[in-house]
Amino acid sequence: MSDARAVEHQEHTGHPRRWIILTGLVFSLLVVVLDNTVLNVALKTMSEPKPKGLGASQSDLEWAINSYTLIFAGLLFTWGLLADRLGRKRILMLGMVLFGLSSLLTAYAQSPTELIAARAAMGFSGAAIMPSTLAIIANVFPRHEQPKAIGIWSGSVGLAIAIGPIVGGALLNSFWWGSVFLINVPITVIAFIVMLILLPESKNPNPGRLDPIGVLLEMAGLVIFVYGIIHAGDTGDWGAVSVWGSIGGGLLLLVGFVLWELHTSHPALDVRLFANRMFSAAVISVALTFFAMMGGMFFFSFYLQSVRGYTPLKSGVFMLPFAAAMVIFSPLSSNMVKRFGPRAVAVSGLLAIAIAMACYQFVTQSSAMWIYLLIAFFQGAAMANVMPPATTTVMAALPRQIAGVGSSVNNTVRQLGGALGVAVLGTILTTAYRSRMQPLVNAIPNSHLTAAQSHYVSGSIEATQQAVGVAVSQGNTRAAGLLQPANESFVHAMHVTTLTGAVIMVFAAIVVALWLPKKVTQAAGPVDAAAQAESVAA
Repeated sequence: MSDARAVEHQEHTGHPRRWIILTGLVFSLLVVVLDNTVLNVALKTMSEPKPKGLGASQSDLEWAINSYTLIFAGLLFTWGLLADRLGRKRILMLGMVLFGLSSLLTAYAQSPTELIAARAAMGFSGAAIMPSTLAIIANVFPRHEQPKAIGIWSGSVGLAIAIGPIVGGALLNSFWWGSVFLINVPITVIAFIVMLILLPESKNPNPGRLDPIGVLLEMAGLVIFVYGIIHAGDTGDWGAVSVWGSIGGGLLLLVGFVLWELHTSHPALDVRLFANRMFSAAVISVALTFFAMMGGMFFFSFYLQSVRGYTPLKSGVFMLPFAAAMVIFSPLSSNMVKRFGPRAVAVSGLLAIAIAMACYQFVTQSSAMWIYLLIAFFQGAAMANVMPPATTTVMAALPRQIAGVGSSVNNTVRQLGGALGVAVLGTILTTAYRSRMQPLVNAIPNSHLTAAQSHYVSGSIEATQQAVGVAVSQGNTRAAGLLQPANESFVHAMHVTTLTGAVIMVFAAIVVALWLPKKVTQAAGPVDAAAQAESVAA
């Protein structure tokens, strides 16, 4: 996605106001990353009944996350090509405007359906922001300043991860749930003004062709496949036609997508890249790392707020060790790669993530919170030692002239890994929780719940707690006896889910150990710094 002119003219003096331009580009990245981090602390609040929340079910919340990530991942390539063709400044500013407007829609959503649709709109506009930023950096900075500029730009990721939960928690302590999305508005306004005044326009003189058929096949297949997984947890019946039919239909569409991409001259996603086992191993490690991270963040938010009873602000503070470890250890991991090689570092990191997820068995309803904080810090440090070697390998596995394509593939697969983590681990959590709670819910005397109501109440800890509150207010004091079993059942479900995640991470480590060479050499010359950073940031 980087401008070819910035690569060819290494003696380019750079734009005179390039550092101020970088400020606007940092804001563009900050708003995209911040949006995902603040959402996690708002999940419990959104699940509560109106007017405090939206009454969203667990599957609604999974879709609130995945509608964003699936649309975002599916359109990255398309928006990048449009930016090359129509102008990067024009597309970037359009993306910022749309992101601000869709954030407003999300903040004032009146139902879970409106929330999911507005989040999809945010994913649509966020995908327009991401591809252009690094190309613009390469266009306005001379070659020798690009690494420093990219380091500042990508460093804002750690800042967003660190401050997002705390800012979101502070807003939820004083305002309604939608306030966490309103913080995007002033950021987009500032970035838009800076870009409008200072940003130079640039285009690719030889832009690629669009692949609308491939994009539609990819997005339809992913959405239907993920729907089947989430629907399985929602219904509790993996044998239902609507479940396996959706999963099977989604897989068929994805097979059709692969076949189309193999035969078209302008693929939206060049699947031929995955024939390179070194490239595939690195991408798999990235995808499954984000699988574990996004899935874990989804249910740990409920553990902190629903089981431990912490406020959104306090639960945001408890997410800091994970972010702090990533910020501390990410810059140091490059020395580890130089000394031991990317395979040893990546395999060690993946196994460390597996150990961290297995250690969550020690986190219970009443365990000391330093145990949780220590494990979260360890997991963040482990992740920090997977991403850099994986990124280095992705870039080195491909010739320099297609490094930008490789980094875009890496970014896309990372988003998909996160979406599948929320869907798969969320479904496992729901299934394990319901298996313990539904018999207890059905056994409540004088509950008068229909089968559908019983199914819903036993589907998540929030639904159980809300139903107990209603029953007690109506005089059924025996229902209060469900609160302690609900906490125990959630912790049990969390243990089942994290153990499953640990097994998946061990699988990832085995693949990397078998497919990734001990030492990695560049396929064809040095890699463009902007292209390499594209797969680390965002």
